[in-house]
Amino acid sequence: MASLLDMRRRIKSVKNTQQITKAMKMVAAAKLKRAQDRVTSARPFAQKMSAVLGNLSSKVADDFSHPLLVERGDSKYLYVLVTADKGLAGAFNANVIKATQADMAAHADKEISMVAVGRKGRDFFRRRNMNILDEYLGLTGGGSANYSDASEIAKKLTKTFIEDETIDKVFLVFTEFKTVLSQKPVIEQLLPIPKIEAGDAGETAEAAEYVYEQPAVEIFGQLLPKQIETQIYRAMLESVASEQGSRMTAMDSASKNAGELIDSLTLNMNRIRQAAITKEIIEVVSGAAAA
Repeated sequence: MASLLDMRRRIKSVKNTQQITKAMKMVAAAKLKRAQDRVTSARPFAQKMSAVLGNLSSKVADDFSHPLLVERGDSKYLYVLVTADKGLAGAFNANVIKATQADMAAHADKEISMVAVGRKGRDFFRRRNMNILDEYLGLTGGGSANYSDASEIAKKLTKTFIEDETIDKVFLVFTEFKTVLSQKPVIEQLLPIPKIEAGDAGETAEAAEYVYEQPAVEIFGQLLPKQIETQIYRAMLESVASEQGSRMTAMDSASKNAGELIDSLTLNMNRIRQAAITKEIIEVVSGAAAA
C-alpha cells in the first residue's frame, strides 16, 4: 500500500498537470476563435472563385487547353497531406492520417508519393518509407496560416506537376472544420483541376453574368493557378481551426479526468490516514490494557 507521503506527491503531480491542461485549453480557445473567423472569411472567396470559373468554362471554346486541366493517366498519384506540427490534439492527426492510409489502400496498385505539410504527417509516413517529395514544417505553429505560404506551396506543386509528366493526379488531404466537436477528413482532387461546370458552385451562367475586358481564355489561364493557391490556403485554414478545436476538446476532457483522479486519490489518502490513526489508537489502547 502506498504511504501517505506518496499519495500527497501523486495528488500534487496530478494538480500540476491539470493546471497545464487548463492553460492549454484556454490558449486553444483563443486561437480557435481567430482561426474560425479566418475560415469563415475564406470560404465565400473560394466559393466565388469556383463560381467565376464555372461561368468562364461555359464560354471558353472546346479547343482551349491548359496544362492544369489536361487529363493524364491513372497510375501515379501524389498526395498533399495537411497535418499539425504538434500533438496533444486528440484524434485530429490520427483521423486524417487514417483517411489517407485508407485511400492509399484503395489505390494499392498505384505508384504513390507525398508532399507533407505538417510534422506529424511527415514523421508518420517517413517511418513507413513513403516517398516524400517535399515537406513544409512550422507553417501553422502559431495557430494560423499565411496566404504567402500557401502560394509558395501551390507554385512549386504546379511547377512540379507541369514539368514532371509522370505525376497523373494530385490529391489534397486535410481536415474540414465543422464545429468544435466535429471535424471531417476530406480528400479532394487538386490536379488536374476537375472540369468545372457552370452551376457546380451554386450559380448558373444565367444567374451570374460577368463582363470581361480580356478574352475569357486569357483570364481562365490566370485564374487556374490562383484556384490552386486558394484551395491550399483554405485547406490550411480548415486544418488550423480543426486542430485548435480538437485540442480544446482534448484538454477539456483531460482536465475533467484529472479532477476525477484527484478526487479518487484524495479519498484513498484519507482512508490511509484514517487507517493510520485507527492503528495508533488501537496500539495505545492495547498498551494501556496490558499495563
